[in-house]
Amino acid sequence: MSIDSAFLITTFVTLFVVIDPLALVPLFLALTRGKPAEARRRIAIRACLTAIGILTVFGAFGEAVLAFAGISMPAFRVAGGLLLFLTALDMLFERRTKRRENQAEEAEEDDGHDPSVFPLAIPLIAGPGAIASMILLAGQHPGLPGLAVVVAVMIFVVALSMVSFMLSDLMEKMLGKTGINVITRLLGMLLAALAVQFVLDGLRDFGIAG
Repeated sequence: MSIDSAFLITTFVTLFVVIDPLALVPLFLALTRGKPAEARRRIAIRACLTAIGILTVFGAFGEAVLAFAGISMPAFRVAGGLLLFLTALDMLFERRTKRRENQAEEAEEDDGHDPSVFPLAIPLIAGPGAIASMILLAGQHPGLPGLAVVVAVMIFVVALSMVSFMLSDLMEKMLGKTGINVITRLLGMLLAALAVQFVLDGLRDFGIAG
């Protein structure tokens, strides 16, 4: 089955808008605040590789993965929203910031507070929207050629996110400590609103919320 250019463009636009690499930069800054540059690079690489793996699995197996685990997409949205809301609370009340400042002098990364898998890889990069997009896009062209195109485009978009993460240090120097404090609080509010929206979307799919 041949893959036309329209499908390629649609796939890129859809995944780029849903993942939104540029909007992830300030989130990455806030979530890795107090980490040394080398630790941030490791977190960025680990988060992007994890997200690629997750999205590839869902693109290849789709709803069968959730069905096998007995999980519906609405339930996944609600769970992701609740977990994201907890992260938003940490950012709003600076509990995460205080922990990072206490660990700033340590040379080794504290894996107990590693944000690479959660919330960076999932649900910020490989969130319910990105997972649903992978399933729908792969379904438009069933078979290996269609899946290969969708996965390749997804990897390219996630790679753009990783490049943005790598350049985040420059943004941090430009913003300064005060700017980062303001962004952390503001993004805490935005994350809380996003989390609530995830939950509402899931409840709406269940027919609970109007």
